[in-house]
Amino acid sequence: MDLKNRISQHFEDSAEALALSTKTLQEPLSKATLALLQAIEQGNKILACGNGGSAADAQHFIAELVGRFERDRIPLAGIALNTDTSILTAVGNDYGFDQIFERQVQALGMPGDVLVAITTSGNSPNVIKAIEAAHARGMTVIALSGKKGGAMNEVLIANDIHLCVPHDRTMRIQEIHILLLHILCDGIDAFLLGDFS
Repeated sequence: MDLKNRISQHFEDSAEALALSTKTLQEPLSKATLALLQAIEQGNKILACGNGGSAADAQHFIAELVGRFERDRIPLAGIALNTDTSILTAVGNDYGFDQIFERQVQALGMPGDVLVAITTSGNSPNVIKAIEAAHARGMTVIALSGKKGGAMNEVLIANDIHLCVPHDRTMRIQEIHILLLHILCDGIDAFLLGDFS
């Protein structure tokens, strides 16, 4: 395979993953949008967390809420739990890396808040512990994963919303995760700015 063919294959694989996701994720995306909107309208906040590329996605998502997405609107309350290096290193050092998000959810999460938990494999222990802490705080969880959901499937409960990308390759899952987050931002804005009558 030459380089151009390899590049073309990436586009084809990505398009296929998008087509599969369109079929399986429309309903849970609708539910996730409404869950986020309800939290916002009730004066609650959105917490997000992830590791590596998923940390970047969590930070990106919260930036779209606090700043803006495509149009001007009021800032929306959100916190990316993977951005405060002092908290991450203190909790990681004193309690262990698995608790870096859990402790923050325990400190900041309130009933009615939403946790957006992102892990491509569904197996990140610190994200799973954050989900468990969110449940203990009376929060809704919107989980983004792939690879059939991994260990995350064992901790999600009936009120949670699982956006599980139907793919096993990390790069494809990450590509779709950012699209899912943009769709959520667009849906929130559509309601807040009166696009739906």
